[in-house]
Amino acid sequence: MIYGNFIAGEWQLPGASGTFPVHNPATGAVVAEVASATADDVRRAIDGAEAVQPAWAAMPAIERSAIIRRAAAIMVDRIDELASLLVQEQGKPLAQAKGEIMYGVGFLDWFAEEGRRAYGMTIPASVSEKRIIIAKQPIGITVAITPWNFPSVQLLRKLGAALGAGCSMIAKPAELTPLSALEIGRAFEEAGLPKGVLSVVCAPEPYEFTDVIMADPRVRAISFTGSTEVGKILMRASADTMKKVSLELGGQAPTIVFEDADLDAVVVETMASKFRNMGQTCVSVNRIYVHASIADELGARLQAAMSALTVGDGLHELTTVGPLVEPAAIEKVERHVADAISKGAKVLVGGSRSSGLGTDQFFEPTLLIDVDETMQVMQEETFGPVAPLSVFTDEDDVVARANATPFGLSAYIFTRDLNRAIRVSEALEFGTVGINDSTFSAVQAPFGGYKESGLGREGGNMGLEEFMETKFISIGHIR
Repeated sequence: MIYGNFIAGEWQLPGASGTFPVHNPATGAVVAEVASATADDVRRAIDGAEAVQPAWAAMPAIERSAIIRRAAAIMVDRIDELASLLVQEQGKPLAQAKGEIMYGVGFLDWFAEEGRRAYGMTIPASVSEKRIIIAKQPIGITVAITPWNFPSVQLLRKLGAALGAGCSMIAKPAELTPLSALEIGRAFEEAGLPKGVLSVVCAPEPYEFTDVIMADPRVRAISFTGSTEVGKILMRASADTMKKVSLELGGQAPTIVFEDADLDAVVVETMASKFRNMGQTCVSVNRIYVHASIADELGARLQAAMSALTVGDGLHELTTVGPLVEPAAIEKVERHVADAISKGAKVLVGGSRSSGLGTDQFFEPTLLIDVDETMQVMQEETFGPVAPLSVFTDEDDVVARANATPFGLSAYIFTRDLNRAIRVSEALEFGTVGINDSTFSAVQAPFGGYKESGLGREGGNMGLEEFMETKFISIGHIR
């Protein structure tokens, strides 16, 4: 199958720049060929957005809402087809792929309504002859640059907010997983979205896209999810045209398990967080700090739970852990495990690639103990199915260890002590803290990070604000 780019409402077939392949990480097979966009393609997408932006912004919010809802309904009707395609390009188990798409559709539903409630306000003036009005208006042409780990939901969360706010959007999906984004474009096309409001531009060389986008003053806002390194590059590049930048970047999420924790809940929640998408999530549990008095028991419970996981092709019904997305991803996991072992960590389960499967991109669910801060698994995102356990005895010490990272996206606490839960959650330097909860995702809540984990918030009532301007209107008395 060959996919063209969706530019200004038209499907552009491959041109002189040819195509690039999308591989199934479970089998190595080519799922599809995708047209390689050129700089001219990107400019056409901006031109199309510019042409339609005034009319889209002026369209009554209730009419924009209806279009967004129609697109959501189309995606729900095609959930089996879309989920299968997502598995083939990304690797996650089928049930997780369906869950991702439905979660993403939830953002469309949420922002279809939030766009109808983009309220302004009136403010009492300083003198009786004047009136002060605060209006909320769409910021203009926006861009979404999305990662490969959640190719549907990461786009839908940004797109729903932008469209609800009255903005056009140009989407650039990751080159490893562009197919889900292109199918989202198709759903909006069929829903009657005016031509030019959405473009999906696929480029195997990201700078072919970003160089044009960042230099063009017509683009007013960039929403990026990905690595901190790339986020900093985009932030610097945005300065010349003063674009608004929203960044959801890397994480190094700690879980702190206190001595009074409900260990049944700890195992269920930690397994769900750690092994969702094979650990390839920015909020995945990366560092597990467990009180010394319960460390052996928790280690044994996690070992049993991890031993029961099934590694395989995501399309197989029994699979709970699929392949990593590309060879570089599994090589990083191997490096982290080898580094930990060389520095004294012990492997309770797993520790190597899974053999006898379609490709060599499968890694065994792995549990490490006797882990400390000298090891890479405690300093960097492993982005794989590896859980490191480290022991603590003092509350203040473990909070300091958890905070000793440049990242601050998410953190988790397990305790029955409400006072401790409040005290520790307030001391942790993270944008999201789960208390006895490691699966906190909710469309109605604002999500984002502290420190080098990003700027701005996605989802909730704050998500719309990332794509709007605030205008102060002062009305004087006419004599």
